[in-house]
Amino acid sequence: MPEPEMQILHGLGVSAGVAIGRAMVIETRGPAIPRIHLPEEELDAEVERLRQGAQLAREELQRTRARAGEDLGNELAAIFDAHVLLLSDPGFLGRVEGRIRSQQVNAEWAVHKTAEELDNLFAHMDDAYLRERSEDLTDVSRHLLRSLQGMPHHEMPELQENVVIVADDLTPSDLIRLGRQRVIGLAIESGGRTSHTTIIARSLNLPLVSGLAGVTGLITEQAPIVVDGETGQVILHPTVEVLDRYLERRAEIRQRDRSLMETRDLGAVTRDGVEILLMANIDLPEEVHEVGCYGAAGIGLYRSEFLYLEKSPHLPTEDEHEAIYRQMIEAAAPHPAIIRTYDLGGRKLAREVMDTREENPVLGLRGIRLTLARRDVFRTQIRALYRAAVHGDLWVMLPLVSRLEEVRAFRQFAADCMAELEAEGVPFRRDIRLGIMIEVPAAAVIADLLAREVDFFSIGTNDLIQYSLAVDRNNEHVADLYQPLHPAILRMLRFVIGAAKDAGIEISLCGEMASDPRFALLLVGLGLRRLSVSPRAIPQVKTWIRERSSGELTELALRCLQHATAADVERHLESVFAMNDAREPVASDTESL
Repeated sequence: MPEPEMQILHGLGVSAGVAIGRAMVIETRGPAIPRIHLPEEELDAEVERLRQGAQLAREELQRTRARAGEDLGNELAAIFDAHVLLLSDPGFLGRVEGRIRSQQVNAEWAVHKTAEELDNLFAHMDDAYLRERSEDLTDVSRHLLRSLQGMPHHEMPELQENVVIVADDLTPSDLIRLGRQRVIGLAIESGGRTSHTTIIARSLNLPLVSGLAGVTGLITEQAPIVVDGETGQVILHPTVEVLDRYLERRAEIRQRDRSLMETRDLGAVTRDGVEILLMANIDLPEEVHEVGCYGAAGIGLYRSEFLYLEKSPHLPTEDEHEAIYRQMIEAAAPHPAIIRTYDLGGRKLAREVMDTREENPVLGLRGIRLTLARRDVFRTQIRALYRAAVHGDLWVMLPLVSRLEEVRAFRQFAADCMAELEAEGVPFRRDIRLGIMIEVPAAAVIADLLAREVDFFSIGTNDLIQYSLAVDRNNEHVADLYQPLHPAILRMLRFVIGAAKDAGIEISLCGEMASDPRFALLLVGLGLRRLSVSPRAIPQVKTWIRERSSGELTELALRCLQHATAADVERHLESVFAMNDAREPVASDTESL
């Protein structure tokens, strides 16, 4: 059989570095469930695991039915009776068991495919009542999958060679789970430069190329693949010559990274003596050691929702929260650790917290809105934050604020939590700095009003750009419209920075925009003196800052503000930095995984 021909695909290089390995293909549209082949001797145990999962799901539904009966009455609660019966129906579970045995697959995959098959049958029935039963089937299969995923299950098989995940889509929680196994790179059909999956890939030091339409259909399991997260190229079935070239290039990248690390103990100070504080964006607890490793001036953003995603479907306990926050505070000392309260919603949707399904979750009940709507859930986190603050300099930041009323409501919520701690005799710190993310256009426009009510701002450009330009940052089809240099964004940034300075409060920027050294210099020129970036980006951003004066950067910003399009601003930056050899983004050392 002839060897497959080499193919070169072009996508978006969104997490830098080079990965060379074998492909593992995962199709995840809908539930993110890998298909795992099981040896025949494990099938009986897998069927038993399915049955136990079904029993757990039935018990959960019966508890839900009881609560619904109390709150809504028996007529509406009776909906759940049908769900409980379906979880005992041999027509459903029998099909799933049969698929486990006949296809030798894991229970999760068998549930997913069986539900998909039956849903298709229901959808083509003439009877409207039967067509509507597909919704019941969808809900039941989700309950069963959630039960199974909370039970001991088969992990990805251990492979002898490095694995590159090739997928149509991956959620942040999928990637957290996969990225800690034998995974060294990713090639994904969906996503953009600031999607949450991309952010996690950077945190895990995994090269990632996104926007690769149809890639899952172009390669088979175990086929050789190269992912170049800097150029956005993915090479399927590379030749020996191409492999040798990439091995050499990977070695050059690592040498470049080692050279940049020489700046670790130097300050990010411009040539004329203006100090810029480069802080670290942290997503996962294991990144904490990188704060000192890369010379960060504290933690500018800890995305605490990823603590939830790691524990899902369970909620972290108060003590678990407090332990992680204390770890952040100690790693950041003597600088502050800025911890953002849960920003669940959109791709980080938490069904256990939401208790509802939303048509457009990105514009729905998320961020501070969800915090205030579900105080029973968020009380655990708020109490833990005030407890952890006794160990050092902790600042609390609220996501997705769009109204003054939200800040005031949170202050009252926090006061209630502190009153509880005081009554219980639990040590806590009262004088925590409270700040907000400026990531909604409404907040940017009233930044001067918000600045009177909070202690600091942090500009979240990832969402601010998305909401201002009406561009979904996870959608590969409009990725080219996601423009950090759009004149509207630059003007908005200038106004917010000015409002903070006029009010005498601290302001930083923690979006992915600052990890690009060209953009970082523009932001300094706009007046920012604190930037929070991916830890691995710090050495290069610092190197660029040290090579220029603040006056030069102020002039750069003024000229960029005069341009009418993002393309014009881009061209201007290119012309200014054309002679700088440090243009390439910081890369990853994949073998460190």
